[in-house]
Amino acid sequence: MSKLIQGYEVVIGFETHSQLSTESKIFSRSPTRFGAEPNTQASPVDLALPGTLPVMNVGAVERAIRFALAIGAQVAPRSIFARKNYFYPDLPKGYQISQFEIPVVQGGNIEFYLGEEKKSVRLVRAHLEEDAGKSLHEDFVGQSGIDLNRAGTPLLEIVTEPDMRSSDEAVAYAKELHKIVTWIGICDGNMQEGSFRCDANVSVRKPGQPLGTRREIKNLNSFKFMKEAIDFEVRWQIEQIEDGLAIQQATVLFDPDTGETRSMRTKEDAADYRYFPDPDLPPLVIAPEWVERVKSELPELPRVMAARFVADYGLPEYDATTVTQSKAMAAYFEQAAKASGQPKLASNWIMGEVSRRLNAQEIAIDQAPVAAGTLAALIKRIQDGTVSNNAARQVFDVLWTGEGREVDAVIEAKGFKQMNDAGALEGIVDEVIAANPANVEQIRAGKDKAFNALVGQAMKASKGKANPQQVGDLLRKKLGV
Repeated sequence: MSKLIQGYEVVIGFETHSQLSTESKIFSRSPTRFGAEPNTQASPVDLALPGTLPVMNVGAVERAIRFALAIGAQVAPRSIFARKNYFYPDLPKGYQISQFEIPVVQGGNIEFYLGEEKKSVRLVRAHLEEDAGKSLHEDFVGQSGIDLNRAGTPLLEIVTEPDMRSSDEAVAYAKELHKIVTWIGICDGNMQEGSFRCDANVSVRKPGQPLGTRREIKNLNSFKFMKEAIDFEVRWQIEQIEDGLAIQQATVLFDPDTGETRSMRTKEDAADYRYFPDPDLPPLVIAPEWVERVKSELPELPRVMAARFVADYGLPEYDATTVTQSKAMAAYFEQAAKASGQPKLASNWIMGEVSRRLNAQEIAIDQAPVAAGTLAALIKRIQDGTVSNNAARQVFDVLWTGEGREVDAVIEAKGFKQMNDAGALEGIVDEVIAANPANVEQIRAGKDKAFNALVGQAMKASKGKANPQQVGDLLRKKLGV
């Protein structure tokens, strides 16, 4: 059962525009570099000037095939390009070349975790199309400028079924899709530059009722804004319905400054675009041999790698999925696991201490100041009893901030070495027992809290250098419990 909000079920579907990592545009040889001076990367083909003809970019097709294989979808042996007709100032042709009735990628699904719960979202299709230009509304004194550099940039539009039931689930899906397209190298995933932007179709309904009227939140280019936009839209729609007002199908934009969505235009349906096959482009025919060649060149996919980590390293499936968030993180884990001989401890540290610091500093794991080999050395010192878990975290802090580089040197210099002198530890335990007769009586009466208090006293007396397990064992032995 989906989690209800004020008695309503949330229904979300996604359309994601993934800019393909080709060096030239989908139907011309114009470059796709980001940040060039306005209107310096638009050729006559991109502008559809009289006498020009589009020519298909084979690299864009190959990337679409790669995506289909990565998500278990079908590659259409024959697909059709169509003209999607609409007027917009930054669409110089008056139409956009896209695919409609027969897309190149059909079906497939994306699996991911929401917390520790496994989820799956079905894909309807992924089709090739060209991007439009960009309208610039700043610095033109009441007018707008048009930059056509993006016109003709290759996109793969990835469309889901309305399978998501919360903003958290939608963000988790988007993150997994982002991981896949960057992992297989078809998109650089740069959301700030518009390489990976999502449109969320959001509606609400009472449980068991037909789907409600959806509103499409356009161009979400941040996971944080994605969640905020969906949450606001859900609250707004519920308030409208509760006030007896109808939801009108519309395209809306999210304003991060106000945290609100606002209507941009009424939403068009397919009939409004007057799709028809592009007369300048023949059908796209993909031979089985081409698909097989692309398949043979694919890297190890994240789901396949995660399954290997479960089989080879004994990781729980959740851990294996988490440490394969990116190629860099997977490589970091595997190096730490092999060097330490403790894969579960390595995954715990990566999912815990390492990820916490990466998120706080907003950096990627390949920028981490503690190398995988250094983490492995620290894990070894935990395993051989040189340092306690608490001391290990302090060592890690020193390593992360750059105050020290070698694990053993930091342990020695900062005095983090765990107490291994049995005689000294026994003396501390005897003193703690003698100083806490009331706790001793409570322990003998079977009260666990009193036992934990004595362990804490012993750890304090040893300045945190005693092994908590040894302290506990020694206390039980002396107290006969």
